[in-house]
Amino acid sequence: MFNGKKILAIIPARGASKRLPRKNILPLADKPLIAYSIDATKGSKHIDRVVVSSDDDEILSVAKEYGAEIFKRDSSLAQDTTKSIDVVIDVVEQLIGYDFVILLQPTSPLRDLDDIDGAIEQYFTKDATSLIAVCENEHSPLWSNTLDESLSMDNFLDDKYNNSRGQDLPTYYRINGAFYMSSVESVRKKKTFFIKENIYAYKMSQEHSIDIDTKLDFLIAQTILKEEKRCNI
Repeated sequence: MFNGKKILAIIPARGASKRLPRKNILPLADKPLIAYSIDATKGSKHIDRVVVSSDDDEILSVAKEYGAEIFKRDSSLAQDTTKSIDVVIDVVEQLIGYDFVILLQPTSPLRDLDDIDGAIEQYFTKDATSLIAVCENEHSPLWSNTLDESLSMDNFLDDKYNNSRGQDLPTYYRINGAFYMSSVESVRKKKTFFIKENIYAYKMSQEHSIDIDTKLDFLIAQTILKEEKRCNI
């Protein structure tokens, strides 16, 4: 709760995942992937309720084991084409009485309690309608472009960036998928977190922004977690 306003956290986790099968419950370091997002909410000064929404009984069982409330979603909301916002709306329309909602993707295991409470506090400091987590781009998009079948690089880069050093280029940020926050009223009305105005970014470190979608992402996160554990011994 923040200034008398109730906050609902939703962790969406469907059973099917193509690039990394069963990723939401894969053992990462010492616990299932989804457990990191659940544990990150424990001790929050502001979150009133944490719900895991899934179509998968095994995921729901793991989520319950780690202390989350479980919410069985219909299989129609667990398709490849299903959007996260549809899952959020499904939950908030059934769990009434909350003023704000924060969506926490289970694929961001390095996002921690400080990130979550810091974002919530910034949301209210900014008097925002939506707040979305970002991090600095690993590589400047000014040094990238599309390629056709010929692989020609004619006009691949803007001439003014051809001989630039990376540190001299403008800083770009990307959405990292760690969390999205908005008022329940806005989510119901706009059906998106990406509104046109009164939307702000919450900056996170690149390390905390790792989003697990592939085996490589998983191995990077695992390496970081093991190193952190080794350093804390």
